[in-house]
Amino acid sequence: MNAAVKELEDFRREVASWLELNKPKDPGFLLPQTFMEVGSEEQLDFLREWQHKVWSAGYLGMAWAKEHGGQGVDAIYQSVVDQEMRRQAVPICFNVIGLGWAGPLINDIGTEDEKQRYLKGILSAEDIWCQGFSEPDHGSDLGNARTRAERDGDDYVVNGSKIWTTMGNYAKYMILLARTNPEAERKYDGLSFFLAPMTVAGVDTRPIRKLTGEFGFTETFFTDARIPADCLMGGEGDGWKIAMKTLQYERGAEAGAAGGLALVRIVIDDLIDQLRDVTRDGKPVLEDPLIRDQLVSLIMEEKAVTLGDRRSGIPALTSDYPMSLPLSNKLRWTEYARRMRQFAINAQGADGALFVGDDRAREGGFWQRAYLNSFSATIGGGTSQVQANIVAEHVLGLPK
Repeated sequence: MNAAVKELEDFRREVASWLELNKPKDPGFLLPQTFMEVGSEEQLDFLREWQHKVWSAGYLGMAWAKEHGGQGVDAIYQSVVDQEMRRQAVPICFNVIGLGWAGPLINDIGTEDEKQRYLKGILSAEDIWCQGFSEPDHGSDLGNARTRAERDGDDYVVNGSKIWTTMGNYAKYMILLARTNPEAERKYDGLSFFLAPMTVAGVDTRPIRKLTGEFGFTETFFTDARIPADCLMGGEGDGWKIAMKTLQYERGAEAGAAGGLALVRIVIDDLIDQLRDVTRDGKPVLEDPLIRDQLVSLIMEEKAVTLGDRRSGIPALTSDYPMSLPLSNKLRWTEYARRMRQFAINAQGADGALFVGDDRAREGGFWQRAYLNSFSATIGGGTSQVQANIVAEHVLGLPK
């Protein structure tokens, strides 16, 4: 065993031991399965305390620079931490838009002042971030964004609205795409990107209740909201380019995220476990030939997606289509997750019709809730239809 391998194994044992000693006990209330379901102050305080504890121990943002709150070590150490967090099923690190999208973007193209101003607060969970891309009338068509930002002295005056701003009602900052030049020849050239404060006058957020009864999404309204001009990232007109780079982080096609669990990872083994005591016509459902055939197909698909992710990091194995796997990762995972959860409900038979929170529902309606919440991942970061077009154009070379 070489020294590097031994060092990683020692580190893994250290992390596993810390997690066993420090993982939170059941708080007695429902915890979100993803960062998109944080809908109460009770949940927020619990998760904020947990993320701060993980960061204080040195296990979050490990590859980020020390002067910005990280540890300045190789990203493989963060991978070990994340693997152990999944294995021990600890709560999520909820500040995902900061940890996974805004933070990596600022690390990559931000000024030193922006790094000093924002990164540490993202890691410590002191500063919550949200995203202001989609709009009520334009959905995923970001190029047609109408929210307006007009320069007025040392400020920009913002008017318009955004939707699906996850945790917008708790956020301190928003990554905001707004139109600064409505007369630009190309609509994309009229957009600018802001690291915008949410605490200024004229910003109003309204939570959106979902089918599961949970909150998490909000609609955000800007009415003559004045944000400092130094919140502009890059220059005026750079918004489309910066937004596309941000979406690369959101879709998992670009490295740089701080780490931590963004969601409760539900895998095929969890599905099999929950079906072990389900019966159909007096027999275990897992003995049904049709169920077994469908289950094997899901097992194969999950294995293929997992191996594809590993393959994407080995250039010699992706020379034919170098970016095919990273670009298709979001589409493959989210659609698989949705279908796997739907199968879990169908296999329960009549019990699958019970709803979230019903005492008679299996595991308190865990799978129903997981299924309904899975749709948000097939929409956020670009709908599955948009993702299919990206793969078609940029991997297969098909025309628009």
